[in-house]
Amino acid sequence: MKFGKLDTHQELEGRDWTLPECRIEWKTIENNNNPNQVSTAVRTGGTMWTVRPWRGKVYPQKDPMRTWAGHYGRQFGSLEFNATHYRIYSPEKMAAWADEMPDGFVFCPKFPALISHYRRFGNCEGPTDDFIAGISALGNKLGTAFLQLPPHYAPKHSEKLGPYLKAWPRDLKMAIEFRHPDWFEGGEDAEAMWKLLSELGIGAVISDTAGRRDALHMRLTTKFLIVRFGGYDGHKSDEERLNLWTERISQLTKNGTPLESFDLLIHTTDSVQTPETCRLFSKLMKETCGLKIKTPKEILSSD
Repeated sequence: MKFGKLDTHQELEGRDWTLPECRIEWKTIENNNNPNQVSTAVRTGGTMWTVRPWRGKVYPQKDPMRTWAGHYGRQFGSLEFNATHYRIYSPEKMAAWADEMPDGFVFCPKFPALISHYRRFGNCEGPTDDFIAGISALGNKLGTAFLQLPPHYAPKHSEKLGPYLKAWPRDLKMAIEFRHPDWFEGGEDAEAMWKLLSELGIGAVISDTAGRRDALHMRLTTKFLIVRFGGYDGHKSDEERLNLWTERISQLTKNGTPLESFDLLIHTTDSVQTPETCRLFSKLMKETCGLKIKTPKEILSSD
């Protein structure tokens, strides 16, 4: 994740990583008389499964690449499915990928750039229908689809975004990743869009990236949350930041406002250190919340 990426580890030193307080903005806050019995579905994963350095560490040494999708699904809980950003796949292809994955695994497909970056939500009925047909074929392996806005897409440009969101099927979970600073600074256009997300049950992706702490907005418009985590390949700040997330998940439950699901989608350099970062998050989740989540094993046999 290049968005907000700092170039050197030296730039990470001395920073305050504290998470802002959550703003609960989902439409209905239900009373929960015994929040300790509510368990958030926590999953973690990376951005691709075709990572050659994982051979012999996450994947069996001798297994061919065509088997890696299945190995990934058995090791991780979710996937930031970036392939759909560059191409709209057929339902048949998507269903074949879904068949590779075990129960409980979810894909988080990214909206096609054709819709978000090129047509900018105008004249998008055909591509949107094709995208919906494809992701729907994932069946119960479909998680939250997320719409990443271009960095220069400010609230003042969003006259077509609102109607597009209103037409999105309510039974398909969706979240938006805002990037332009104006989305986080208030203003009439921005606040109107935040209100619309809450009303429609559309989530807001949180980008935990070191160089853009404004994107750590902590506005929860739905009970499902995607956090895109820009890691630093084992730097001590990774553990500090991940631990803050485990504490926040625990805090929300104790406060009677638990999330239904939390997907931590991890970005590391060329994805090489993603398994280690997932293991670290799993360890911290167990220590803080007593919750065991799926995480990749260090070595797989080739049987």
